[in-house]
Amino acid sequence: MKNRKHHRETAVFLGFPIILLCRRRSNIFQLVPFFTALSIVVLILFVLMSYIAPPIDSRHDQFISLFYNGTEPRRNLLEEQVIQEPMGEGRLSRYIWNSKKSNFYHGCSIASDEFPTAEVNTLPNRYLLIATSGGLNQQRTGIIDAVVAAHILNAVLVIPKLDRQSYWKDSSNFSEIFDVDWFISYLSKDVKIIKDLPRMGNELIIPHTTRVPRKCNAECYQTRIQPILNKKHAVQLTKFDYRLSNHLDTELQKLRCRVNYHALKFTDPIIQMGKKLVGRIRKKSQYFLALHLRFESDMLAFSGCYYGGGDKERRELGKIRKRWKTLRVTNPDKERKNGKCPLTPEEVGLMLRALGFGKDVHIYIASGEIYGGEETLAPLKAFFPNFYTKETLASKEELAPFSSFSSRMAALDFIVCDESDVFVSNNNGNMARMLAGRRRYFGHKPTIRPNAKKLYKMFTERNNMTWEEFSSHVQKQQIGFMGDPMEVKPGRGEFHENPSSCICEDTNVKAREDVTIPRSPSMIFGEGTDSADDGTRKSFGEVTDRRIIEDEQYWFDTDYMENEVGGIQSIGGATISLRELNI
Repeated sequence: MKNRKHHRETAVFLGFPIILLCRRRSNIFQLVPFFTALSIVVLILFVLMSYIAPPIDSRHDQFISLFYNGTEPRRNLLEEQVIQEPMGEGRLSRYIWNSKKSNFYHGCSIASDEFPTAEVNTLPNRYLLIATSGGLNQQRTGIIDAVVAAHILNAVLVIPKLDRQSYWKDSSNFSEIFDVDWFISYLSKDVKIIKDLPRMGNELIIPHTTRVPRKCNAECYQTRIQPILNKKHAVQLTKFDYRLSNHLDTELQKLRCRVNYHALKFTDPIIQMGKKLVGRIRKKSQYFLALHLRFESDMLAFSGCYYGGGDKERRELGKIRKRWKTLRVTNPDKERKNGKCPLTPEEVGLMLRALGFGKDVHIYIASGEIYGGEETLAPLKAFFPNFYTKETLASKEELAPFSSFSSRMAALDFIVCDESDVFVSNNNGNMARMLAGRRRYFGHKPTIRPNAKKLYKMFTERNNMTWEEFSSHVQKQQIGFMGDPMEVKPGRGEFHENPSSCICEDTNVKAREDVTIPRSPSMIFGEGTDSADDGTRKSFGEVTDRRIIEDEQYWFDTDYMENEVGGIQSIGGATISLRELNI
């Protein structure tokens, strides 16, 4: 309609001089053919130009529309339009990479004098064995909770067994991923840990195998497992993931943090390769952003979401979805509207650009095989041409010791994401949670989680607003999803994502800082230091009110569903790809 109106106005403008000339009496009939032909030519040229280059006010809307409709002109429009958006490190670069507020909060997990040491707490002939479940980060939760469970049960912990039966078929044992000697030594004052189950005299101890319910608290372990330990001397807990409550007393929560953030250290080969990847990015840019894209086919199939791929997409994802027998039928539109679907790579790129990250930002992608391949990734790469993965930063020969083992490959991504200046998660799975909590603990390093429910509305209304309006709305909707201190109330959410009882406020530093920084959705925090509790910090503690909803979910949770796949016990979040990272 706007173009038609524009054409009518032009026609009137060009035709008016002709009418005036026609009213003149001298030689007018000789000039009429000339001006008529001239007017027609000008009108034709103008119409053609209007289609080639539409009015400036509408060009951004056309860019958004074409970019999302998958038409060919989107690449040219992307170059013309996006390049006009925040350049360099972004319009808000002062607050994009760090903030002074990170100085106010520190990780603090040192045990108090009242916490019993392993020497006092451990009873003789009690051994706890753990069989973890899932992939790297899911198993990590089991290892952490195993130490706490051993302390609760006054038992000696045998080094946990890693899951070799899941879909990844990773044959790695504990010592091939984590530094086992460091693990035992660091926790020696908290829990006695041994590598193998000993003999009692000349007899081999055969552990009693059982399982505890999900979210079992200290009383639950003492009631269910201690009597068995007293009788059998050794107990093995199977499928050990999320078998410990989020809500424990503060001292046990701090033990969790000591295990997670200090005792669990990757082996030297993994650390060295991870640092090599980080170093190669740092040579190219002072800052970089890491994105856990999590847009693999198994995630999309499990979510029940739909991304416009027609019958082919429904057929492919539907076939994968059948592998989880207990999944409920979902309404894709409703799921997406409720923020329960991962953003597309295009949408992630738009969100980051709207938050102020410029085109020259260097971005590392932690992901398995993206559904749709390079065609799906193309828009994100157009937004951020400085685009890296493990495979682009290292040669096949360098990755050879890791490439056949999904957990070791995931460990490399974990290191790069942890070392990044800004981490962005496109899901709420195990890796995203672990990294979010770790980055909170080590000085609230910037961690962005898309507010998918609110952003959905922005994306659906994108054709009705300018880029400036879109950017402003995105920044507003992301408040509370940028990794700021106290975004999540103490005691809410999954503990590994929000280790509130291990986060302390340094009141002395806060008092010295006579600076007021306005709250901004792009005000995210830089790397801090791991500090001991020197008595000047105020711990947020851990809320133990049982009325609090256990594990408030922002996303669908692929980690908590138990299903049978091919006769093998697995977790709903267990993925198909060997290179899966959300584990």
